[in-house]
Amino acid sequence: MKITKVETVYDGFYKLRKLTVQDGDEQLTRERFEPGRAVAALVYDTNKQQYVFVRQFRVGAEGEVDEIPAGMLDKKGEAPEDALRREIEEELGYADVHHLEHIVDLFPSPGGSAEQIGVYYAEVSQQTSAGGGVEDENENISLVRMSWEEMAAHPWRDAKTLVAVQWKILQGR
Repeated sequence: MKITKVETVYDGFYKLRKLTVQDGDEQLTRERFEPGRAVAALVYDTNKQQYVFVRQFRVGAEGEVDEIPAGMLDKKGEAPEDALRREIEEELGYADVHHLEHIVDLFPSPGGSAEQIGVYYAEVSQQTSAGGGVEDENENISLVRMSWEEMAAHPWRDAKTLVAVQWKILQGR
């Protein structure tokens, strides 16, 4: 299979492209959702010995979802680690990430989406603000703290969070 043509169908907050795909003698049309490149981290507060998650409304789930903090790479050429530190400060209120470990780069739904997420593990120790997101980005985020046992038993519905939590469980405490 080979992509022979790409057209922009919608260019708003996200992009939607129409692709023509050559499959032998057949030409197929497919749509691809393009939200961009994101980063996310399983965050552990070493002082409180708790994992810190966010709870926020997600339009795709039509309700609140518990998940690891995440965000888009906002600027061209922005390093994923810099974007992640910004998101941890905005969403959780921790200005200093003192350990950051890359887990995996993944495609959460490659059948129709070009979204890529870099998933990390981060350690923090001193919360310097309340977090909760950025007001002008219409974020309404609540922090959710969990012990190891609570995290391991929680019914995660978000794919990036499930990947990060399972990675940590495999690593052990």
